[in-house]
Amino acid sequence: MLVGPVPANAAATVTSTIPVGPSPREVAFTPDGSKAYVTNWESNTVSVIDVASGTVASMIPVGAGPLGVAFAPNGLKAYVTSAGPNTVSVIDVASGTVTSTIPAGETPMAVAFAPDGSIAYVTSGGSLSGTVSVIDVASGTVTSTIPVGPLPNAVAFAPDGSTAYVTNGQDSNMVSVIDVASGTWTSTIPVGSSPTGVAFTPDGSKAYVANNEGDTASVIDVATGTVTSTIPVGWAPDGVAIAPDGSTVYVTNSGADTVSVIDVASNKVTSTVPTGAHPTGIAAAPDGSAVYVVNTFSNTVSVITVDAAPLAFTAATPPSKANTRADYNYTFAATGAPAPTFRVHSGALPAGLSLDAVTGVLSGTPTKAGKFAFRVTAANGVSSHAVTDRITITVTKAKVR
Repeated sequence: MLVGPVPANAAATVTSTIPVGPSPREVAFTPDGSKAYVTNWESNTVSVIDVASGTVASMIPVGAGPLGVAFAPNGLKAYVTSAGPNTVSVIDVASGTVTSTIPAGETPMAVAFAPDGSIAYVTSGGSLSGTVSVIDVASGTVTSTIPVGPLPNAVAFAPDGSTAYVTNGQDSNMVSVIDVASGTWTSTIPVGSSPTGVAFTPDGSKAYVANNEGDTASVIDVATGTVTSTIPVGWAPDGVAIAPDGSTVYVTNSGADTVSVIDVASNKVTSTVPTGAHPTGIAAAPDGSAVYVVNTFSNTVSVITVDAAPLAFTAATPPSKANTRADYNYTFAATGAPAPTFRVHSGALPAGLSLDAVTGVLSGTPTKAGKFAFRVTAANGVSSHAVTDRITITVTKAKVR
């Protein structure tokens, strides 16, 4: 049983704003969700946000004009593209220092790691004859260059690592499709005007593309390589992020100072969230509890807290009878991400029993006979909490033989 007001669908609102460096562009979370890196174009730095405290813990100097940022799947390294020297800065995440730089193509823009972490793709956005540099992560060197469409912008790997999509800006109005195994550009997909951001759903069935001059988002069916839907969003969409559970897409509207929230099931905008000035980069936290939005003209990051689907108990009917000489054991369970913790909401447990907050196990040996009534709450600090119906356990006194 769920008590209190419960939203019908997930809701998203800006709950805090984090000051970062000047002219921030992109943001990425560490795989464990403990940190977020933000590239600051004008100061040639990366702001390291401690997610727990919501503050900038440190600043890392990188090459001039940092733009894209991505973490290796194992979380040990981060790559930052620098448009000034045409390089990629390699950051050791543990120490927070640049350990090497890798020469890349002309005006490196975006960077993405393959799901297995063996290679990274870097788009070269400064030339009509567009290319993607392939970096071998183990050696830290560019091993090949893949020709793609003109003015490549964003890049994303499909979850299975078989293909990568590259948006081609301005008048090209298309996405270049790369076959990763062969390292070749195999096809193009027509999309809206001036595509910028791109992201795949976690199951790999769809990709969403922000069309900057079209004020739309294109939905690509990956199996057929065709656009199946075009969704009107805000003015000048730029970045795209998708919730880890694949239910929701977030698109930054740089001209409208908003984020459009798209329901994947219906492909409709369900809400519009005001942010800071000129939102560009965007990333969803690995646990889905928050979305970080980079506001380039405000020098801030807006933190959108996501109210996920309400928690619900899946096991909440413990045995109603107990005995003072018999061990008692029952496990409460509830849905939710992150996983909820449990506590006694009201009433009192039978003497001798205790409730484990993490596991939900109610256990012990009753020490007093009587009737004990109580309710249990499941909460995770993100979703609306759940509360059980009134539970009554009757404890009888063991007979002495």
